[in-house]
Amino acid sequence: MPRTAAELVGLLELEQLDTDLFRGPQPETLRQRSFGGQVLAQALGAAYRTMAPERVAHSLNAYFLRPGSPASPILYVVEPTRDGRAFSQRRVVGRQNGRPIFSMVCSFHIDEGGLDHADPLPVGVPAPEDCRPAADVLGERSAQTAEFWEAEWGALDVRYATEPSSDRPGPAQLQLWIRTESRLPDDPRLHQMVLAYLSDISLLSVSTLTHPVEFMSSRMQAASIDHAMWFHRPARADEWLLYDQTSPSASGGLGFSQGRLFTADGVLAASCAQQGLIRVLDA
Repeated sequence: MPRTAAELVGLLELEQLDTDLFRGPQPETLRQRSFGGQVLAQALGAAYRTMAPERVAHSLNAYFLRPGSPASPILYVVEPTRDGRAFSQRRVVGRQNGRPIFSMVCSFHIDEGGLDHADPLPVGVPAPEDCRPAADVLGERSAQTAEFWEAEWGALDVRYATEPSSDRPGPAQLQLWIRTESRLPDDPRLHQMVLAYLSDISLLSVSTLTHPVEFMSSRMQAASIDHAMWFHRPARADEWLLYDQTSPSASGGLGFSQGRLFTADGVLAASCAQQGLIRVLDA
């Protein structure tokens, strides 16, 4: 995975091959399949390449159809389905080795005024500087070392505001502080792409927190199936964001999780929801 913010920006720079056809690069990674957040972010970037500059994404709904391979680039085909007076829609299909692996519909909107309210920042959350790095926590609680997680998530500075534990009573909930490890360019479209990228980092795992299983272990088969995201207000991905995540339900081998991204000063910037496979395998 990208180890610096600069490498992450490079990962999101797509090559245009033809009208509405783009090619996304792959990072160096130890993973056997492409990271879902990468595909989300690249697909959003491909859609933006066909969009008028005054229109900004406000929602996306995506399906992961097949595992992507990090061994070859992903082609993104954009279908400009509608351009109205205030809204535009795009359909994006990611293809690899001649087969579709990903499908997304996203909607864009011009800036306009209107009613405004939002949930407040959750209370009692420790400051980022008082929280442990995610690599250290995962190095203790997973089969991989802290060095592995530092290499895989080097582009992101992630801190656990609440540390995962199957012994903790109450609902399945996880709170992270997250930002890129260094400054990004000022392009608000790029910041939305990075928000999409980081939104997939831990969301599905929340649906396993209250169970005596280890996410990403050899005893679990886990994969994102669908992912939705709504962008409410502008936010910088290189400044601290609280990622407040809960899982209302897990059943039938499927986990469902929801997340909210708040700026450090309490602005609700984005919301997301995801369902994925969390199949426990026989020992």
